[in-house]
Amino acid sequence: MKTTPSPAPGPLTKGGPTAAESLDRNGSLEFSTAPLEFPINPWDIMLCMSGTVIACENAIVVAIIFYTPTLRTPMFVLIGSLATADLLAGMGLILNFVFQYVISSETISLITVGFLVASFTASISSLLAITVDRYFSLYNALTYFSEKTLQYVHLMLLGTWGVSLFLGLLPVLGWNCLDEPASCSIVRPLTRSNVTLLATSFFAIFVLMLTLYFKICKIVCHHAHQIALQQHFFATSHYVATKKGVSTLAIILGTFGASWLPFAIYCLVGEKEYPSVYTYATLLPATYNSMINPIIYAYRNAEIQRSIYMLLCGCFQANGAYRSRSPSEV
Repeated sequence: MKTTPSPAPGPLTKGGPTAAESLDRNGSLEFSTAPLEFPINPWDIMLCMSGTVIACENAIVVAIIFYTPTLRTPMFVLIGSLATADLLAGMGLILNFVFQYVISSETISLITVGFLVASFTASISSLLAITVDRYFSLYNALTYFSEKTLQYVHLMLLGTWGVSLFLGLLPVLGWNCLDEPASCSIVRPLTRSNVTLLATSFFAIFVLMLTLYFKICKIVCHHAHQIALQQHFFATSHYVATKKGVSTLAIILGTFGASWLPFAIYCLVGEKEYPSVYTYATLLPATYNSMINPIIYAYRNAEIQRSIYMLLCGCFQANGAYRSRSPSEV
């Protein structure tokens, strides 16, 4: 992404905009690619670096799940979907940086922003799908490991990627502000109404995830209490087990909220005239969520750890201590 010029000299927009046009687009990020006449924006460098780390992390997860036949359960299918979405988002950030400073094309600008919208939407939607899967794995524990569950997961993924692709195509199909600069949002070439739709969708997903994790927390506490009664644990053991489960849920929700909430809120209240540093400062942390996702959802899983060890060390012998975790433990 590239900032449009403020009254002082800055990165150029496409087609050599006039001073009035530059002032009109002062605060919005522009997914455009213009001849490089000024130093590269350091914020763009940080976004590119973030995209590189995201792509590398999630490429490993995708490769491990794809080449490990035992990782075909609903839980790993959803984790694979999340890793794929984050991998595409990381690649999109890298490509956006390259196209921005090398190739000047409105078509590429629209394709890039559409690609990023679709990728990040798929990432957030996959997180919601994982939350739903966790809830049903606890609520319907006896029937969770069935063929019907796998079919349900495939339907969720179909909906997730279908909606993400649709939202990503909207700017390419004409819902953009290239022909009407006054309608631009803080992220050019997205219109204000488009950004509002995306932010509202995020808040709906966040509230739904918050509700589901609250119900999951109640189930976890109830299960911990039942186990404590059956095995005659002391109250301290019950407290420790419950606290650990609640802490894990708090970390998951806290990380997601801290990453995306600032940018989603700014999408609703920000104006294109505002300094672009505000947009960068809220967007960059949002990309960190895709960087943290593989750590929370993949690298903590015992089976994925074992697959990584086997990949890095061919002489590694499978240890019987490893066991498959349920979705509620990942």
